[in-house]
Amino acid sequence: MSENGLLTGKVALVTGAGRGVGKEIALLMAQHGAKVVVNDLGGTGAGEGEDTAPAQEVVNEIKAAGGEAVANFDSVADFKAAHGMVEQAQDEFGGLNIVVNNAGILRDAIFHKMTEEDWDQVVSVHLKGAFSVSRAAADVFRAQESGRMIHMTSTSGLIGNFGQANYAAAKLGIAALSKSIALDMARYNVTSNAIAPFAWSRLIGTIPITNEAERVRIERMKQMTPAKIAPVIVALSADAAQHVSGQIFAVRGSEVMLMGQSRPLRSMARPDGWTAETVLEHVFPAMETAFYDLDRSGDIFTWDPV
Repeated sequence: MSENGLLTGKVALVTGAGRGVGKEIALLMAQHGAKVVVNDLGGTGAGEGEDTAPAQEVVNEIKAAGGEAVANFDSVADFKAAHGMVEQAQDEFGGLNIVVNNAGILRDAIFHKMTEEDWDQVVSVHLKGAFSVSRAAADVFRAQESGRMIHMTSTSGLIGNFGQANYAAAKLGIAALSKSIALDMARYNVTSNAIAPFAWSRLIGTIPITNEAERVRIERMKQMTPAKIAPVIVALSADAAQHVSGQIFAVRGSEVMLMGQSRPLRSMARPDGWTAETVLEHVFPAMETAFYDLDRSGDIFTWDPV
């Protein structure tokens, strides 16, 4: 492992780091000199069961390459356990500088068939999990007046997708959480950014293929490997990225995109106020050309990845 890397002397906590994108992030951070807490419950893509093997295997790989790492097998959705992860980083490595909220599950269902459990489990792991780990780290970061938080959002939330109301709501919530953290903790030199990753993983592999268009889209996704996401995460974690905060990036193959954030598109005012009738007569017709279509992520990102 590098002794002069971008993250030499840093301690990182990466959640959901036993497989996929999280694993590649943990490995690259270690290559750049960070000491890594590799968190992974080891459950299925739907969040069922537990297995210590994935996280431990990543730790073993980091150590075999000369790096330092320790495994954590707890659930990010458990607020107390999240604090335990932060304490483990301090106990094992003497501190904490970087948090990457990557852990996630999928329980896709068309909205009118989605169960309460489908909703609760996905929101709990993604949104509450990101809050729990970030909140635990915030006390450390505030005291030392420095820190990096990086959270995984998704174009399913930023743009839209079929059958993912739970996942999309949680991921859009994470984008808002990231911005709120950036605002609240700027005075302590803590940065917070969100990443929408495009990468083939076991979660993406659960998407059903029902037509030729879906097959083509899945084949395109297979070209985008998890390893291509990690460099942007490492860069955001570096000291040189202190000025980058409150942003949303999409990483798609070798493409890095800065995503827009909600701002007014059109405005109309009426000095004497509006009635429901005048809104129907004037506001909606005037703004209709600026309405968004019912796009989903695949409708926007139609080109082959670079």
